[in-house]
Amino acid sequence: MPELPEVEVSRMGISPYLEGEVIKQIHIYQSSLRWVVPEEVKLTEGLVINKVIRRAKYLLLETVMGSLILHLGMSGKLRVIDHSVPRIKHDHIDIEMETGKTLRFNDPRRFGCFLYQPPGQVHKLLTKLGPEPLTLAFNHKDLYEKSRDKKTVIKQFIMNNANVVGVGNIYANEALFKAGIHPQTHAGKISKKRYEKLVVLIKETLEQSILQGGTTLKDFAQTDGKPGYFAQELLVYGRAGLPCKICTKPLTEVKIGQRSSVFCNECQK
Repeated sequence: MPELPEVEVSRMGISPYLEGEVIKQIHIYQSSLRWVVPEEVKLTEGLVINKVIRRAKYLLLETVMGSLILHLGMSGKLRVIDHSVPRIKHDHIDIEMETGKTLRFNDPRRFGCFLYQPPGQVHKLLTKLGPEPLTLAFNHKDLYEKSRDKKTVIKQFIMNNANVVGVGNIYANEALFKAGIHPQTHAGKISKKRYEKLVVLIKETLEQSILQGGTTLKDFAQTDGKPGYFAQELLVYGRAGLPCKICTKPLTEVKIGQRSSVFCNECQK
């Protein structure tokens, strides 16, 4: 599943082709995604996209008549291509611009979504989201206070969107390793000083990944219209059984909340 850095890289990749441009037509080839695509998305046809923003893992294309909301789900991909490029399997939605460029949404598993947010309102999917991790709203003092008396393990605590948005499985593994915190430690037992270090490292881990282009997606406008791929070197995620890069002991893997958790029993306490 694309995580926050991948979605932010998506935003950075598509924004130059969409911001300030007029939506000519929205083509819906498959309306049954995670939720049925509402007819209201058509209200934005003929309007300028003023801004492309990200909220958690959602992308919002803002117009004076409201915003189009995109979520990539488990397998969604975005491409900026010429509208004349033939569709391929699982191409479900085209947002065609007057320039001839099209934002094409492909989603084999159809767990993504394409929704509408009226002007001046906040969609119900966005109302209970916590602070953005790369802003001042996400800080160790608030996170520490939220954690008091919590028996939830720290990995699930920082992956809870009510506490902070966008810290997905990959980056939770990586940040906890860098902070030296065992992922199964109860959130309520971690000191304020350790939370201060953890918050800094969550921000650093996400920022580094964004700078490197995310762990999966890189280029959104190659001549063939296909996104580029590259692998980011990760410290623990996907390295179960391999030597820890600090102490060389084998890394351990367990399931926490049905998600793979890789850590070092020696370096993380």
